[in-house]
Amino acid sequence: MNCAVVVFPGSNCDIDMYKAVEDCLQQPVEYVWYTNSDFSKFDCIFLPGGFSYGDYLRPGAMASLAPAMDGIKKAASEGKLVMGICNGFQMLTEARLLPGALRRNDHLKFRCEITRLRVENSGTIFTSEYEEDEIINIPIAHGDGNYYCDEQTLSELSANNQIVFRYAEENPNGSVDNIAGIINKEGNVLGMMPHPERAVHEWLGSDDGKRMFASILHNWREKNGAAQRA
Repeated sequence: MNCAVVVFPGSNCDIDMYKAVEDCLQQPVEYVWYTNSDFSKFDCIFLPGGFSYGDYLRPGAMASLAPAMDGIKKAASEGKLVMGICNGFQMLTEARLLPGALRRNDHLKFRCEITRLRVENSGTIFTSEYEEDEIINIPIAHGDGNYYCDEQTLSELSANNQIVFRYAEENPNGSVDNIAGIINKEGNVLGMMPHPERAVHEWLGSDDGKRMFASILHNWREKNGAAQRA
């Protein structure tokens, strides 16, 4: 399994993501610069958090127009796995790979803390190692994490079981229906505001994010008939 961590001007969680992939998946991983549009060699693409292009216009708006996003759209259409975290989630909505938009936190403050999430859908490629309705501890660090969509889109997300994570207790940003993460209809593109890559070791405060990476690897191997490693 070949993994890509895409780096944009202003990305600052790329090292965290690279190390999490390296530690949890133990599969080949590379940094890919935003000017590259060829993702043919990769099986899973990670869009890390940060402040791409300084969050000018809107967070993720300028990054969604970068050459890399053309390649990511093509990869997603081919069924390859794409996972956007925080700013990466914002990019995916701006690029219309996921519905909705991320707005300013309703209290207009940056929040950086561990949050409790409820796993709403454990049947995805990204969450199969969790239990349905399980409560997990994953950190957040954002000022624009307020997920918004209209009522029709929300109904579709619910009907299609596309809501993957909800905030289980306090809603830290005003997100509609307490949504913390969603998936596309095809099930291969995930976006979420909390940072699972910062929760892969107990000494980080939680290792609940580790099973997300385990889910990805397990399901990729199942799909591709890859031999299990010891």
